[in-house]
Amino acid sequence: MKNLKILSLGVAMLISFLAFSEDGNRIFKSEKVTITGKVSDASGPLPGAHVKVKQTKVGVQTDFDGKYSIEAEVGQTLVFSFVGMADKQIEIGRSRTINVKLIEGGIKLGEVVVTSAVGGRKALGKKDRRALEAEESKMVSASPTQGFYDRDDKVTHREKGFVTGNTNDEDYATFIENAFTSPKNEPLSTFSIDVDNASYTNVRRFLNNGQKVPKDAVRVEEMVNFFKYDYPQPTGNHPFSINTEVADCSWNKDSKIVKIGLQGKHIPTDNLPASNFVFLIDVSGSMSDYNKLPLLQASMKLLVSQLRAEDKVSIVVYAGAAGLVLPSTKGTEKDKIISAFDNLQAGGSTAGGAGIELAYKTALENFIKGGNNRVILATDGDFNVGSSSNSDMEKLIEDKRKSGVFLTVLGYGMGNYKDSKMEILADKGNGNYAYIDNIQEANRFLVKEFNGSMYAIAKDVKIQIEFNPKHVQSYRLIGYENRKLRPEDFTNDAIDAGELGSGHNVTALYELIPTGVKSEFFTESTNLKYTDQKNVDPKFQDELATVKFRYKQPDGDKSTEMVHVIADKSERLESASADMKFATAVAWFGLKLRESKLIANSSTDEIKKLAKQGLAQDKDGYRSEFVRLVESAQTLGYASK
Repeated sequence: MKNLKILSLGVAMLISFLAFSEDGNRIFKSEKVTITGKVSDASGPLPGAHVKVKQTKVGVQTDFDGKYSIEAEVGQTLVFSFVGMADKQIEIGRSRTINVKLIEGGIKLGEVVVTSAVGGRKALGKKDRRALEAEESKMVSASPTQGFYDRDDKVTHREKGFVTGNTNDEDYATFIENAFTSPKNEPLSTFSIDVDNASYTNVRRFLNNGQKVPKDAVRVEEMVNFFKYDYPQPTGNHPFSINTEVADCSWNKDSKIVKIGLQGKHIPTDNLPASNFVFLIDVSGSMSDYNKLPLLQASMKLLVSQLRAEDKVSIVVYAGAAGLVLPSTKGTEKDKIISAFDNLQAGGSTAGGAGIELAYKTALENFIKGGNNRVILATDGDFNVGSSSNSDMEKLIEDKRKSGVFLTVLGYGMGNYKDSKMEILADKGNGNYAYIDNIQEANRFLVKEFNGSMYAIAKDVKIQIEFNPKHVQSYRLIGYENRKLRPEDFTNDAIDAGELGSGHNVTALYELIPTGVKSEFFTESTNLKYTDQKNVDPKFQDELATVKFRYKQPDGDKSTEMVHVIADKSERLESASADMKFATAVAWFGLKLRESKLIANSSTDEIKKLAKQGLAQDKDGYRSEFVRLVESAQTLGYASK
């Protein structure tokens, strides 16, 4: 009898413990299995997509081929997500391979995944990773030490084992924000356009890591220009259209905001000129962290996938010295190019100046007349051998820009990140600058925006605006502090300015204090004895401002000028376009992060509210991501007041 009871108990326990799979095979319900597969959309693989076990903190990201591998239990649900795509959920059954195709969908604000900033963890200790899939399996295989956030948690929450790193050795250029000035004293405001957006992705990295943002890391114009705006394509002979809008200011109730937007002409890939790309890769010891050289290698493979038969590629590396590891190679030989990237290893000091010299020499040796000749520098900016100071870099790159070779600077990593040096290189070298904080950002900048990032349609683009003192008591340019020019520089074709890429848009914001309005931020100077105080010509009294633009063709030496008049017509902010509301919200947030003394209202809640009103044009989900970043800032001590 006793044995029978024991046997019955054992059978009951066994029945309760076992479950049956769909095909009748007996399995343990808590059995852990490895699921592999591929995530794609209508156009192909999705690198950087999130695959997460629902209601757990286990998740991975897909590699550059859209592939993933994750451990989970039978019966659990996998959630597949990507910014701009509708989530998909699949319960784990008998299949160990789950391929998913995501489709574009209306993203609810709460469903947007804020990707983690790379740079949070320590180096993995292996300097030679052959491909991103191997890298991903080491970095974010289903373990509690991966570094991205549960969508149901606060963005500031860090997973167990997540190390934020020390940013004390990062370098940012210090600058003073633009103040208000009178059009009577300074009638002209002149600056170079700036299509860089490195500051925004760097700010995103800090906030995603649960860290306060260094105020000098915030360049408001780069935050605003990270986002796309709905400007029309140009219809005439000029390479860009001009678009303006005037509305009430959100942070100072008595001020107005003027938005000036340029939309570059989109050129189909098949119509772009042949390219001569020289990759200049930093392989010094400081690049050994997983979010530096390994991420860089994966990024470059994304770019290589865009090459055509008429394009050619060279690879120059530098550490203690510089060397050519891949002579000029046709774009069709992708396996050869990728193999050269795979074999790169990090170690040694950083002779950045020597690398730049060799890269430009290689570019000139393979120069394509009438083509797109560009050096692509990928680094953390930590130069320490030979010409390495900021002034050295400025002199070197100013000389090189005369060669007709353009420059793209890609920044990687954290801890010893040298933003100031890379900004100088891009600003002074006919270039653009992006900070790659994860593989998804690499895909955005190097694949989705490949044409705009790599092909200039206009260079030395300058803007000069004259405000009408009848309507404008004072004005200030929001951001662009390191892009300001003297009035006489506008017509001087020897003065360098920014480039505009195919399909890119550029936005600039001015804050105006209308004539007759009292403001705590500006006091009208007393009348000067020798200053002309004549009234404005009556025929111009309905004009708020006149904006002039100058640009050169990518291979030209003489500028073409365009003129656009802004009428004295403003609208209430609630009636403004979604683009106006969103751009203003981003600028407002940047000013708050910079601790601006020129904003009366710094309410984070109000910033978030305004940003939400600008979500109408959010095809890729980046605007919704911005709202989540504002929310994360609230939890980090950025007071809402």
